[in-house]
This record gives sequence, C-alpha cells and structure tokens, in this order.
Amino acid sequence: MGAIAAAFDKKGTDAISAVFAMLEELRHRGTMSPKVTSHPSIFLAQSLGTLRGEEAHSKAAVGSNSSEPILGSDFTWVFEGQFFPPAAASVHHIIDKTGLQPTEIARHILTELDGSYTFAVAFPDRVLAGRDTLGTKPLYYGENQSICAIATERKALWKIGITNAKSFPPGNLVIADESGFMFESVAPLKPSTKSRVNITDAAGQLEKLLKESTYERVSDVKRVGVAFSGGLDSGTIAFLVKHSGVSVHLICVGLEGQLEIERAREASETLRLPLTVQTYSVADVENTLPKVLWLIEEPGIMKVSVALPFFWTAEVASKLDCPVLLAGQGADELFGGYQRYLAEYAKNDAEKVEETLFNDTAISYETNFQRDEPVCAFHKVELRLPFVDTKVVRVALSLPFNLKIESAQDSLRKRVLRQAAKNLGIPSSIADKPKKAIQFATGVDKALEKLAKKEGLTKRSYINKIFREVYPNLEVKNR
Repeated sequence: MGAIAAAFDKKGTDAISAVFAMLEELRHRGTMSPKVTSHPSIFLAQSLGTLRGEEAHSKAAVGSNSSEPILGSDFTWVFEGQFFPPAAASVHHIIDKTGLQPTEIARHILTELDGSYTFAVAFPDRVLAGRDTLGTKPLYYGENQSICAIATERKALWKIGITNAKSFPPGNLVIADESGFMFESVAPLKPSTKSRVNITDAAGQLEKLLKESTYERVSDVKRVGVAFSGGLDSGTIAFLVKHSGVSVHLICVGLEGQLEIERAREASETLRLPLTVQTYSVADVENTLPKVLWLIEEPGIMKVSVALPFFWTAEVASKLDCPVLLAGQGADELFGGYQRYLAEYAKNDAEKVEETLFNDTAISYETNFQRDEPVCAFHKVELRLPFVDTKVVRVALSLPFNLKIESAQDSLRKRVLRQAAKNLGIPSSIADKPKKAIQFATGVDKALEKLAKKEGLTKRSYINKIFREVYPNLEVKNR
C-alpha cells in the first residue's frame, strides 16, 4: 500500500529531484517520509527545496515511501508489495544468498515467486523495473524529451510533466536509459493447456489451491476484513479465512434500503461471522466521487461505480483496524461469472467465450486491480486477492469450459467453483446465489443516475464533468 518511483534523466542531472517530486505526490500512500536513493547515497528530505539544497545530482534514482532501500555494490533497489507465502523469500535474502546480479535476481523473482509486487533498481547509468505476472500492484511508465519515469500512480508522472503515462505490462522487466524504455517479457500470463478432468476432481483441486492461497494471504496478520456481499466469491473467501486462524470481519456497504444488505446479513449469520454494515446516501456518493476520481485517475462509468463502494469498504476496514482487506476479484473472469458471457455464447461457440475469459483475466490489471488497489491504499489498507494467485489462475485457465459454463442458458455459471464451495461445507444459499454486479447491488449506479439527472446530464457526462474539476489540465476520454 506504499509507493515507489524511479527516473532516468536523459540530461544526467536531475533524476533525484524528479523521484522526490513523484513521491511527494504520492504521500497519501505509505507510512514513511520519502527516501530517494541514487547509488551510493540515500536522501531523506521533508521538502523538495531541502533536497535541492543538498545539490544531489544523478542520472538514475529510485525511491519509496513504504520500505527501506536495499543498497548493493553498484545498485539501489526499492520494492513494494508482498511475496506469498510471506516468509518464502525476501529481496534482501535473494540478494545476499544467491550471488546473482540484479537483472538475474529480477528474472528469478518474476519466474519463481508468487506475489503481488513492483520493484525498481537504480544503477549509475540506467534504471531497471518490474511488475508481477498478474499485475495486482499498479505501476505506470512514461517519458518526455528529458526524462524516463516509473511510478505507482499516474498522477506522479503527470506531476513531473509526463502526460503519456501507460500501465506497465505485468510479468515484464524494463530498462530505462538514454534510448528510452526497452521491455523484456519474462513471465507474462499465457493460455494454459486444457486438462481432461471431471467436475469432481477439478473442484477438489480448486478447493485445495484456494485453501493454500487464502492462508498465504492472511498468515502474517491477526485481523483481516473481507469485502462481503453474501455471494459465492466473498462467501468462499470468508469461510476459508474463518478456518485460517485469524480474526475475520465481514464488511458490507451500500446505499440505504438495498435488499442485498439484508442478504449479506443472512449469509454472515449462516457462516457465523461478524458483519459490519455501513449505509450511505446519494449525498455521500456526491461527496465521495471527486476523491475516488482523483484516486482511480480516469472517468469510466463502470470503474467509478465499482470504486465508490470499494472506497467505503476500505474505509470501514481501516476503522476496524484491519490492515488487510480480502476480496473476490478475479473469480468472474476465471470461471465465467458475468452475464455478458452468456450473450457471447449465444452468438458464438464455447471456444470464443473461452478466449474472452482468458483475455479478461489477462487485462484485469487495467480493468480491475489498478482501480481497486489505490482506493484501499488511500486508507492504509492492503488489498489481497485469493483468487488472483498464480497457481489458482493457471489451474482455472486449464479447466474444460463446460465446468464453468454449461450452456448459453446457464443462469448460475461458475459451476466448478460452486462445487468447490459446497465441498468446503458452504451452504447452498451462498454457493448457489446468482451473481449480481456490485454497482447494482450497492445502489451506486442509481445514485449516480440521480445526480446526473439533477444537472440535466447523462451519467457519462456528469462523471466527466467532475473529473475535469479534479484534473482540470487533463483531457477527458469517454469510456
């Protein structure tokens, strides 16, 4: 939930100031004052003016506001995130024990270690950076005539005059130097070879992997929150956390009077777990919207409608002293949960829908994770996603399509996941609950419609209007 930044100054003088300026823009993340490093020096300053007073100059620099930099013989490394299981390895350990060079260490991390992370390394003459295979931690890059830069949020790049910020491709390494960016695809997500397995064996395998994934994501904490709707995905996670030996607090948010809140209460009672419910008004949506747009950095209707309730959920988790929030993101893409897959199935064959499931999973870093992680980080809460585990994802992608969606008329879908939930002992009232999208279940979509109508605008125009007020110097793209 912290931030990293890195820069290579093509003119060779001001990378340190650029990194510090980016971290200043990201002070809402992390718990430490910005530490900017350019081998072999570490600069800790409370203001950019103080830093400039030190007359620090360098071609390449990296920085963090959440962890101590790692100094090597000719490099400086910053890391943001977590390996799973947490005690499996650390960058310090890998550097100390393997004897590998930083680039080889980076490749080893990407290919051998599961986790949710980003990192950057400054050498005297270049910057190296990487992002985990599934892209669960946000990272962006961009350049102009004078500088190449990388940062956890786009606003940091915008701060130093880079307008072409792009999402860093997961499973990749990049070198930034005088020539710009040069990417190397090391461990990207790839389609899996299809297995021949029946639903009984597949559900058993999935059950085991989800147990492991969930335990790995809670083993280093005593209290966790679960974003809870009472449905299959959040119900499965809640059940697994309950049996992982940590204190679990279910959290349900929504507009006043939403039926789904009562259903979440019923599900929490079934699971015998404590539930915190927080309701909101249309006025709350109006007041929260600018902050959410500032965090997610784009005005898409769907993204806003999901980010708003996630913002509230993370806020409640923070008040409950839960440093980690678990959520069910990833399950719908992996197991065919969305209604739109049926529409595509009716028009095309199963093979085409299966291709869509893979593509949706592969681009989740853009559609989901870089939306949800910042609104949690703002509240100093770390988002962890048991379904977005390398082993779970690879097995899920390998399963026969008919174990996910039986036909174009399959109203439930996610068949193998539902079976795994029942195997665990989760009641059918949760395991067989139909999917309802969060923007509709929480009432946020209707609230946005009311606010737009009050100003005589469409939802899209209304959200774009607020976005322009938050970021007046950015061009609004209709999404």
